Amino acid sequence: MHGQVKPYRINLSILPVETKEQLFRHFESYIPLSDSLKKELEDRIAFSTFKKGQEIHNAGKVCTESHFIFQGLTRLYFLKDGKEITEYFSSEGEWVNSPRSFTQRTTDIYYIEALETTEVFTLKVQDLVFLFDHFPEMERYARLSMNTVFGHFLERITSMRFTTAKEKYEHFCHTYHDIYHRIPLGMIASYLGITQETLSRIRAER
Repeated sequence: MHGQVKPYRINLSILPVETKEQLFRHFESYIPLSDSLKKELEDRIAFSTFKKGQEIHNAGKVCTESHFIFQGLTRLYFLKDGKEITEYFSSEGEWVNSPRSFTQRTTDIYYIEALETTEVFTLKVQDLVFLFDHFPEMERYARLSMNTVFGHFLERITSMRFTTAKEKYEHFCHTYHDIYHRIPLGMIASYLGITQETLSRIRAER
């Protein structure tokens, strides 16, 4: 892990038009975008790049930013008895933050790490509050889009209902069918709560 190194960050206004349009199309899949809202999004969202292994958020700090993944892969994890326990993974088209820390403005147990070079659109919490106050449609967007974060936690609860390691792995592959091949085996084993040796055996039997 590279640690808490500042990401490479640029203003949205200087990005290629097509990159910005992709972001706007994402918003428009949930809500209509007025010219004034587009302008505020362009002024308030930054484009950030994290290197593979770079820490995006540290549990010792209050999470003040939410990141929409344009390209790349992240994991959210916590430490237990000195071991990293993976909670869930996020990839393209998803928002990632430390939910309790971000919404309640307090520290929490979660770290976020980039598993690949990851490009994100970054929105600070105070800018999100401004958008909520001035554009009511943004609250609808947040309910529909940003709730994928909480969907991951619900999926995590579901995964715990499976009793055997094989059942857990099959459920994992179904849940993360688009990205599981991009995730290191050790982190998958951590997510499933099994050893990497057990995971290797299960994969060999498929």
